[in-house]
Amino acid sequence: MAGGASSRMKRSLQDSTLTDTLKKQAQSVHKSLIPLGSKQRPLLYYLLKNALEAGYHNIYLITSPENSAFIHQIDTWKQQQIFVDATFRFAVQTLPPNREKPLGTADAVAQALEHYPELQNTQFTVCNGDNLYSTEVFKRLKEPREAPHALISYARSGLNFSDERIAKFAVMDINPAGFLKNIIEKPEPSEVDQYRDATDEIRVSMNIFSFEGALLYPFLKNCPIHPERNEKELPEALRLMNTAHPKTTVCLPVKEHLPDLTSAEDISKFDVD
Repeated sequence: MAGGASSRMKRSLQDSTLTDTLKKQAQSVHKSLIPLGSKQRPLLYYLLKNALEAGYHNIYLITSPENSAFIHQIDTWKQQQIFVDATFRFAVQTLPPNREKPLGTADAVAQALEHYPELQNTQFTVCNGDNLYSTEVFKRLKEPREAPHALISYARSGLNFSDERIAKFAVMDINPAGFLKNIIEKPEPSEVDQYRDATDEIRVSMNIFSFEGALLYPFLKNCPIHPERNEKELPEALRLMNTAHPKTTVCLPVKEHLPDLTSAEDISKFDVD
């Protein structure tokens, strides 16, 4: 998913310590395309590299209609013989009438399934375009399993973020058999400990999932709009699907850091070379 407006990132640029050149670059493109590190390659490059190493070959990029930068980047890589084993398809998330911003991640995935109906009849992985998920994480989601859906449950103790930032992540309630019971958005600090799993870890969702398209699609379409953020959110569609079909979503535990690009200061901290 790379169709968001990168609004949090761009709001943070003014007060960041980045050079004027980096600020200009970050302001002009989607954050997954911002050049990083000494090799000046975008996060999308490293994300695709990890996915392909895990065995993915059909890549669907969900973007906004203003996606010429993504098209140009993919064309450039093709000319450079980079990612030659991958097939790229674009799914454009169009805006409903009277909206200035996209309708959210559930709407983004729903539109992708409508652009490419074959996805409604198979399993596929969904992830953010601004998180650098590891090859091992992608591999885990491709492993054979009985459950139709899966998501990576990150150990909160393994994430190298500030306490303030971690407190904003959704906490997962997981049953002893490893199935998702619920996703709790921004729980009160006094409530968090009750959601520790069998390994005594607090598990959080970082928005990387494997779904069965046929089961998920109705919940994407019927996902309610969040009353505060005014968007249809993929975790809420998952929560509603899991309520209707319990014990169909298995949680795959992982303990590792997940680099991301949430704010401007993350750009200079990114160590990808």
